[in-house]
Amino acid sequence: MLKQKKYSWCYMSDLIVKDNALMNASYNLDLVEQRLILLAILEARESGKGINANDPLTVHAESYINQFGVHRTTAYQALKDACKDLFARQFSYQEKRERGRANITSRWVSQIAYIDETATVEVIFAPAVVPLITRLEEQFTQYDIEQISGLSSAYAVRMYELLICWRTTGKTPIIELGEFRKRIGVLDTEYQRIERLKHSVLELALKQINEHTDITATYEQHKKGRLITGFSFKFKHKKKNSNKTPLNSDFSPPLEKTSQLPLNIAKPPENAKISDLDKRARSITGAIAKFNLANRFQHGSESPVEMMKRIQSEITSFEIADQWQSKLEAMGAIF
Repeated sequence: MLKQKKYSWCYMSDLIVKDNALMNASYNLDLVEQRLILLAILEARESGKGINANDPLTVHAESYINQFGVHRTTAYQALKDACKDLFARQFSYQEKRERGRANITSRWVSQIAYIDETATVEVIFAPAVVPLITRLEEQFTQYDIEQISGLSSAYAVRMYELLICWRTTGKTPIIELGEFRKRIGVLDTEYQRIERLKHSVLELALKQINEHTDITATYEQHKKGRLITGFSFKFKHKKKNSNKTPLNSDFSPPLEKTSQLPLNIAKPPENAKISDLDKRARSITGAIAKFNLANRFQHGSESPVEMMKRIQSEITSFEIADQWQSKLEAMGAIF
């Protein structure tokens, strides 16, 4: 069966396979950097090249756009920025040796480049990373990239990977607080108050996982006295619905329109000539209507129609459009 990346269907070539040492490693990558690495792994599988420490893997911006549903301009800039930062990123993990465990620190990539003319990224993985992705003789974890395509939080991606390492049991052991922060990619200087950590990292990540992946997860906090010392998680797989049409599919049934929002607010008149920025603004207000978020952005006695017009008039640059899209994606909207 041919792959149509536009649709949320699962194919063998979409499987991400990682050694559990890497799944449980401590690292801090942003969302774009994580996505770039996952696409490079898929490129190695789909092209048949495999992964080694000498030959570059090519990731096309078009693949990023199709897989994660982002705007073209956003994708180009995001990949350029990721290339600048990813080379400096490190991760740490443990490896069994004859005389105990070795604590290893490595870069993710030994070389990375962005080519403007072709809108592609060339990646060469660091030598330490290669066996952690390719070897299958020991414990490993695999998942379909579609499961994380709808996640807009880097913490949600990491938490999903950590949870499915325990797929067979559906529950994790207690993860000590400091270890949890390392594994999820929270720096020592970030979210130092436990309530902030729970609200902005843990609970946000679980909300996205429960809404957009194949599992439903809950957490339990563990204390010594009044002090929270760690978390444990339970999860179960959602029942598959064979009749369910994938999100973003051309065959999706039409969504019910919000009665308060006339169609011409989110959709331009036929034959109208509009700029790319106008299209972005309309897609943003269209997402607000589609995902019933209108009441989040109304000012005072402002009607939904007035609110939509105001937001469209405020989007005067692609940077502002990107900010709006990120905000809506964090609320569950899919573009």
